[in-house]
Amino acid sequence: QVQLVESGGGLVQTGGSLRLSCVASGRTFSTDAMAWFRRGPGKERDFVARINWIGTTTNYADSVKGRFTISRDNAKNTVYLSMNSLKPEDTAVYYCNRAPSSLGYYPWGQGTQVTVSS
Repeated sequence: QVQLVESGGGLVQTGGSLRLSCVASGRTFSTDAMAWFRRGPGKERDFVARINWIGTTTNYADSVKGRFTISRDNAKNTVYLSMNSLKPEDTAVYYCNRAPSSLGYYPWGQGTQVTVSS
């Protein structure tokens, strides 16, 4: 069974940067398209960014385009999310998982909290 562990969150000021990491254990995810999601206070979990299995194609939600960058290192079974120019509306718990598809999702990890102060 795959386990996903997110880390790297924290408290930053508006305009700051963070880099999130997601490590998968239990099996390799090198053939999976992966994605980051986030759940803001009182909101549903939303899509943030997607990367294909080899790391050559990425897609982003309009709200983060130009500020966030998703990347992966299949040798380390790790997906990253670099976040720049952070805004208070980016405050959320961030999760990684398979990209949305008919394959469904792995069990969700605990996520990592990102808080952006104004």
